[in-house]
Amino acid sequence: QVQLVESGGQLVQAGGSLRLSCAGSGRTFNSYYVGWFRQAPGKEREFVASISLSGSTSSYVDSVKGRFTISRDNAKNTVYLQMNSLKAEDTAVYYCAADPRGHTALAGNPRYWGQGTQVTVSS
Repeated sequence: QVQLVESGGQLVQAGGSLRLSCAGSGRTFNSYYVGWFRQAPGKEREFVASISLSGSTSSYVDSVKGRFTISRDNAKNTVYLQMNSLKAEDTAVYYCAADPRGHTALAGNPRYWGQGTQVTVSS
């Protein structure tokens, strides 16, 4: 298994930027596709973005395309989510998740989860 710890969530003004980090444990971090999900108050958890083992491919939900960028540094066992042009509707608890199988499996039912970090976008 892999342990995941998110950080970087905070209060930010609409139109601003924020970078979230997901730190993974172990020596096999590069064996996992890693992604980000979010859950707003009163809403279901939704997929946001994912990245492949080496970072060569990525996938995004339509609502964040062009604004968010997912990246990874396997030497540091860390995946990042750079969020630009933030909107009030981006307010949510953001979770990172990992799965060795691929983008589709990760988006559908990831095997491993972090505990989340709160992002609040003020208007």
